[in-house]
Amino acid sequence: MNRDRASVGLEVLEPGPLATVQDLGRHGLAGIGVGSSGAADRGSLRLANRLLGNDENAAAVEVTFGGFAARALRDLTVAITGAPCPVTVDERGAATNALVRVPAGAVLRLGVPDRGLRAYVAVRGGIAVDPVLGSRSTDVLSGLGPEQLCAGVELPVGPAPRQLPVTDFAPVAPLPADELVLTVVPGPRQDWFTCEAFAALLRESYAVTSETNRVGIRLDGPELARSRDDELPSEGMVMGSLQVPPSGRPTLFLADHPVTGGYPVIAVVVACDVDKAAQARPGMRVRFTVKGRGHR
Repeated sequence: MNRDRASVGLEVLEPGPLATVQDLGRHGLAGIGVGSSGAADRGSLRLANRLLGNDENAAAVEVTFGGFAARALRDLTVAITGAPCPVTVDERGAATNALVRVPAGAVLRLGVPDRGLRAYVAVRGGIAVDPVLGSRSTDVLSGLGPEQLCAGVELPVGPAPRQLPVTDFAPVAPLPADELVLTVVPGPRQDWFTCEAFAALLRESYAVTSETNRVGIRLDGPELARSRDDELPSEGMVMGSLQVPPSGRPTLFLADHPVTGGYPVIAVVVACDVDKAAQARPGMRVRFTVKGRGHR
């Protein structure tokens, strides 16, 4: 990812637990076994790009649980969205969900968020790493796209958009601290479960375990009993699927989910709530509510 000095924009100093380049993903390729990937919280990426006047699909850096630091190699304008975290430019405080000027040589730092999990560092002009199959996203499951960011990587920045944004700050509703409510629709294999299992999914709460990443979130809570015990042939999966393995406890698939799976899907989180799920951190409680009624 090293480029000539005219195009570079950021030098990564500290990646934190995980930092990757993400846009809105590579779509329409599931038929050849390629997942969509892309930002785990797409709404936050879109917001950052709108603030900067970028195309909404411009690539940015997705930072997991803070600890990210980068040096500006030329004057930059950035926007940080997603999980609210302390932001500094050369140790001076800066705002999230707003335009931030980072002069050449200055160091931008993101601290640990007080709630939520993922923040987005977007730059006016977008992160201009080479696309793979039409996307600049890193897929941690398949290995497609640019490598996970590490210290010393220099990220190129594209040309600044001609149109300036109409606002430099966006008020955002606070992320929940303790409990997350996600809307679901019945899944394609709801009939593989007992009526009580689906009722329990809507009645009980589940805990986000430490086994959570860009692929999905393992949830701990009441077991969801199946009404049949035969094997399910592998079939297509979508983001937001609540797949139930033999343990009876669901896994919620996120951006880097596999394109096929062999366990039944009891429900699917609606697209607009998958962004919320991407901000769930270990220990948070999750409740599910059904979209519409008439599911049984």
